Amino acid sequence: MKRIGLVDIGSNTIRLVLFAYDESTGLKELQNIKTPARLAQFLNEDHEMEDEGIDNLISILNSFKQIAAKYDVSDIYPVATAAIRQSVNVDGILDRVEAEVGMKLKVITGKEEAYYGYHAVTHTISNTDAVTIDIGGGSTELTYFEDKKLIHSISLPFGVVTLKSMFFEDSDHNDKKAIAETEKYVKEQLKGVKWLSKRKVPILAIGGSARNIARIHQSQTNYPIAGVHGYSMSKGDLKGVYSLLKNTDSDDLDDIDGLSKDRSDIILPSVIVFRALYDVVKADEFKFSRKGIREGMAISIISKDFPDAFDKHEVFRDSLIELANDFKIKPSGAQRRTELAERIFHELEKHQYIDFKKHEKNLMKNAAYLFYLGDFIDRDATSQHTYYLISNSNINGIVHKDRVRLALMASYKNKTLLQFYADETDWFDDDEVEDIHALGSILKFANALNVSDTGVVKELYLEEEDGGMVLTVEYQGDPIAEDYQANRQKKHIEKIMDENVELRFTKA
Repeated sequence: MKRIGLVDIGSNTIRLVLFAYDESTGLKELQNIKTPARLAQFLNEDHEMEDEGIDNLISILNSFKQIAAKYDVSDIYPVATAAIRQSVNVDGILDRVEAEVGMKLKVITGKEEAYYGYHAVTHTISNTDAVTIDIGGGSTELTYFEDKKLIHSISLPFGVVTLKSMFFEDSDHNDKKAIAETEKYVKEQLKGVKWLSKRKVPILAIGGSARNIARIHQSQTNYPIAGVHGYSMSKGDLKGVYSLLKNTDSDDLDDIDGLSKDRSDIILPSVIVFRALYDVVKADEFKFSRKGIREGMAISIISKDFPDAFDKHEVFRDSLIELANDFKIKPSGAQRRTELAERIFHELEKHQYIDFKKHEKNLMKNAAYLFYLGDFIDRDATSQHTYYLISNSNINGIVHKDRVRLALMASYKNKTLLQFYADETDWFDDDEVEDIHALGSILKFANALNVSDTGVVKELYLEEEDGGMVLTVEYQGDPIAEDYQANRQKKHIEKIMDENVELRFTKA
C-alpha cells in the first residue's frame, strides 16, 4: 500500500487530503481536512501577498504537517494555485515556506490546474465528451474533451473571492447592481473563449462551490440517496438555486440546508458563472464531480509507480471491482455467479420469456458480481445492508438512478422487500419495478446454483419436454447444496415464466 498527502493551497481554502492506494481496492481517501484562508484577500493593489496572509499559510501548513505525520504517509505534495501564482513576491513566499515548514511548495500554472481537474473527471465519470469547470477563489479553469482526450483548456483570471471583491465589496450578497455587473463581466469573459460556444455537451463542475450548489438542490428536493459525485441538474434546477440565494437575506443564508457557512457570502457569484456557462455552451446537462485537482494529481503520482492502476475507459468496471474487494467478495465466486446469471438470462430470452435491452442486461451482470455484498456486515440482514451500501456508495461511472437500480437487483430477496426499497426513492414506475423484479429473480436463482462457492455447476439449458419446461443443470462434483437451494429458489424463475419448471441435475 502506498500513502501520499496532498496540500491544495487555493485562493479561498487550504485543504489536506491523505490518500492510500492498494491494487485491490484502488485509491482511497484516508483523511480530508480543510480550513478557510481567503489568501486572495491578502493580495494588495500591487499584487503582493501581505505578511498576514503568508503567516496564515505557514501556520496552516505546519498544522497539516503534524496531522500527516500521524498517518505514515510516504510523501507530501503541497501545491499552490491562483493566489500564490498571482503574487509578485511568490519567490519570497516559497522561501519562507521551505525555511519555516520544511516543505517545497510547487506553484502550478492555470493550464496545469485545468489539466488535473480534467484528469480526475475523465477517470471517475463516464461521459466521453464534456466541458469542465473548476471555479476556485482566484481563478476559473475550463477544459473541453472529446472521447476523454483533452482538446482545449484555459484558466480565467477570476474566481468567487475575486468576483466578490470586484463587485460585492461593501454590498449585500444579493445586491441587484452587483449581480448585474457580475453577470455582464462573466458573460464577456466566457464569450472571449471561442472554443466554448455551442458545444452542446454536458458541463462537469468541480470544486467546493459546485458541491455546495448540488447539496442545496438535493436539500430542496429531499434527495433520497447520498453523494454529489455524478449528481445532475438541469438549467431550470440551476435557476431555482439561483433564485433561492438571490431572494434570501444575508442574515438568513445560514438557514439554507446544504450551504456551507464558509461559502455563504461567495456562493452567488459561482451560480452566476455556472448559469452563464450553461448558456454559452448550450449544455444539455450540468453534472457534478466530487473529484478534482487533488484526485487528478494523486492519480498522476500513483501512476508513476503503478502504470496500470487507472483506466479512464473502464471507470465503472474498476469502481465495482474495488467496491467488491472492499467488502471481501471472492472474485472467483462473483465471476461464476455472473456467468450463471448470464446463462439463465440467455435461456429465458431464447424461449421469449424476457426481452431486455443490452444496458439492463449489463446492469444485471454487474449486480450479480456484487450480489448480497451486505453479507460482510450481517448475514441476517444481508439484503438490507446490500441495498443501502450500494445505493449510497460513491460508484464512479454510473448515474444515480442506475446506481439505485443496481442496488435493487443486487439486494433482491423478494418482491415485497424490493417494493419497499423502490418506494424510498420513488424513481421507478410499475413497469420498471417489474423489470427489476425479473432481473433480481434471475440473480437469486443464479446465486442458489453456486451457493457452496465450489463451482460445481458447469452448464444449464432450458427445453420443452412433454408439454412442460425442464431446466437441466449439468454438474461436476457434489451438488447437494446447489440441488437443495435451486429447488427452493426456482419459484423466482417460475414467476418470470408464469409456469412450472422441472429442475434436473445431471452429471456432466
